[in-house]
Amino acid sequence: MDATKIAPPRTVGFWGTSLFPLNGMIGAGIFALPAVLVAAVGSFAPWMMLIGGILFLPLALCYAWMASRFEHSGGSVLYGEAAFGRFVGFQAGWARYASAIVTAAANMHVMVAYLAALFPGLAGPVAAPVAVAIGLALITLVNLYGMRASVGTLGVMTAIKLLPLGALIVAALFADGGLGAVALPQFSAVESVVLLTFYAFIGFEGVVEAAGEFKDPKRDVPLSIVTMVSGVTLLYMAIIWAFIAIGPQFAGETNALAGVAEASMGQLGSLAIVVAASFSIGANNFASGVAQPRLMYGMAERGMLPRWFEYVHPRLLTPFNAILFYGVVSILFGLWEGFEVLAIAGTLVRLVTYVVTSCALPVLEHREGRINPWHLACVVFAVASSLYIALQAQAQAWLVLAGFVAAGTLLYFIAARQPPEYPLDEA
Repeated sequence: MDATKIAPPRTVGFWGTSLFPLNGMIGAGIFALPAVLVAAVGSFAPWMMLIGGILFLPLALCYAWMASRFEHSGGSVLYGEAAFGRFVGFQAGWARYASAIVTAAANMHVMVAYLAALFPGLAGPVAAPVAVAIGLALITLVNLYGMRASVGTLGVMTAIKLLPLGALIVAALFADGGLGAVALPQFSAVESVVLLTFYAFIGFEGVVEAAGEFKDPKRDVPLSIVTMVSGVTLLYMAIIWAFIAIGPQFAGETNALAGVAEASMGQLGSLAIVVAASFSIGANNFASGVAQPRLMYGMAERGMLPRWFEYVHPRLLTPFNAILFYGVVSILFGLWEGFEVLAIAGTLVRLVTYVVTSCALPVLEHREGRINPWHLACVVFAVASSLYIALQAQAQAWLVLAGFVAAGTLLYFIAARQPPEYPLDEA
């Protein structure tokens, strides 16, 4: 590597690292899932969430084992390249990045819609896109200022969204209701229930993309993935239990958790849940806004993108151009009314990176002379579950994914001509 090159410093410890998978998983879904899941399976809902977490764990372990091999930013870009070559690594990174930019715009629109319940003026045809642009610009400015500022902001937003949920769980301890007799449900739509529990954990993988700025990524990233997937499983169980204990009659309603909070803590509780939902979406978006530019920076390090994306500000010590590019493009998508069509492929792209990452593990172990049987079992389960979920996607999502791949193929032959800055011998 060029000795004169400025690199972003490694400033983030374990708890800062853990904020990324935590906020990647906990977005808007946690405020809607309890009511929907209770309506589907009744008092078995908390245990259904536990089953979902256990079934999701093999995929999380595949990421943890792969993350223990790498210390640079890039995530699936590095995993795909190390196992299958530069083309696969580029496609994994490009598709993930392109879909994440569109998803950032979509999430910010959802956040503004939540805030419009408190500030009706934000619902206007002009005010809404302007608010989206301002929100994305603020994420970009904080991110440009430094990783410490980004992690600190993310920590504050995490506290704001978790405190009302914690208060709701505490209120349930003093409620008159309870789980009652837990009975195995008669599943009328198995696919719907499985999809619900799987989607609850999607987003944990963003942590691997910014590994280059963590103090001890080979230790902290795997530990944060396993810890946070386990912790979020228990949090979901506790919130669903609180929902059943306080207000199961709200099951199936649009804003059910706010109704439960109002029933147990009054108007202030309902307001707190609305604020928490807004900050939850914002923190989810903020975590992505921190990680995705590091993904692009990692691709530039590997020679897959122009060196312009690798520029680090000499005073702020952040990947300045990559962050600025992400912010500007996400704002433009937020102002474009047709971006929703592209956003539908976001989950499908994640599933593709799940398959690439999982399959990379036995390939690398085979090169080393021995495939761990336990690792292989987790890989088979992770790939099978990812493919099953992918098959539930609509045809439009597959068409958009095909468009991403086609565009990525063209970009690969244009951009990926530079030699990588470091060998992937650490794998």
